[in-house]
Amino acid sequence: MSSATFLEKLLDGIAVEWTVLGDERFVEAANAARRPVKASLRVAGETPYYGANNIQDYVDGYTHDGEYVLIAEDGSASLENYSIQYVTGKFWANNHVHVVRGKQGLNTRFLYHYLRIVDFIPYLPNKDRSKLTKGEMIKIPLPIPCPENPKKSLEIQAEIVRILDAFTALTAELTAELTARKKQYNYYRDQLLRFEDGDVEWKTLGEITTSIASGRNKARSVEGAFPVYGSTGIIGFTNEAGYSGNVLLVARVGANAGLVNAVSGDFDVSDNTLVLRPIDAWNMRFAFHQLTHMNLNQYAVGGGQPLVTGGLLKALKVPFPPLEEQVRIAAILDKFDVLTNSITEGLPREIALRQKQYEYYRDLLLSFPRPEEVAA
Repeated sequence: MSSATFLEKLLDGIAVEWTVLGDERFVEAANAARRPVKASLRVAGETPYYGANNIQDYVDGYTHDGEYVLIAEDGSASLENYSIQYVTGKFWANNHVHVVRGKQGLNTRFLYHYLRIVDFIPYLPNKDRSKLTKGEMIKIPLPIPCPENPKKSLEIQAEIVRILDAFTALTAELTAELTARKKQYNYYRDQLLRFEDGDVEWKTLGEITTSIASGRNKARSVEGAFPVYGSTGIIGFTNEAGYSGNVLLVARVGANAGLVNAVSGDFDVSDNTLVLRPIDAWNMRFAFHQLTHMNLNQYAVGGGQPLVTGGLLKALKVPFPPLEEQVRIAAILDKFDVLTNSITEGLPREIALRQKQYEYYRDLLLSFPRPEEVAA
């Protein structure tokens, strides 16, 4: 049986009761036990301490024990993709989350998956602060499939959970694999780029670049023939390319100061980014891995607004092995880089595809018809 036919058989003809999160027949709200504790007053332990978006700390003691869903009360990192967390066992909840769980007729894991498709924006009275009060939370609609038969209802909910959990488990497995590969990449990069004094020649960046200067572009748009690069990547487009060839870009100012990108072709560069042109004897891919490994942010000056200057970079000394050795090292590290960072290849692409697949089936399985849709 195809997955489409299976899903149709699972969902077709099912009666659905629409209620709300405040319906105490199905939902238990456990906000009363929440307790915020300042970081300076927390006692270190093994219990996860949850805030609006994730685990903030590990503490001694707990406020809840069991299977729950945490809904951000305020401070969700995104309003469109509202923060919903699933937790089991002992945990500590602060006052930035609503704590809810299903009762006898509602599978808590089903509730978790369903809440991830809910549009919370209409329930946020103060959009600037994104505050979801309990009074608004309890108004959020909640579907209960096959309400006239609680046993059948829970079977349907459990089957939906099984399908969706299969996708999340695969994504979690791929994410763990990505973490392992990143550790492996960092290990080999550390080994391959570690040179002792006397083993290789050392040169300043000023000696192995033809120029180090700030980008000049200030005007950009959403359209244009050439990309404009900033501190984190492409930030817009322009119809006039200010640069061509192979260059290294280093974020000059702000939180990303020292971030390194390698760019080729015709393009322009924003004025908050330094442009380095390697000489032919300094392989650009080797240079990219080398400068990334150096963590140029550590050389930034200034307090509140870190700044990496061209003069500072020109004076930095780096190991400079023969070109053949640079090419060999770059080829090894590039394989890891593609596997761990590429959004068109490797694990990041696979994770993104599995996430889209999960979202497709989640929307399909949890988009129950509303009463007005049935009537129409």
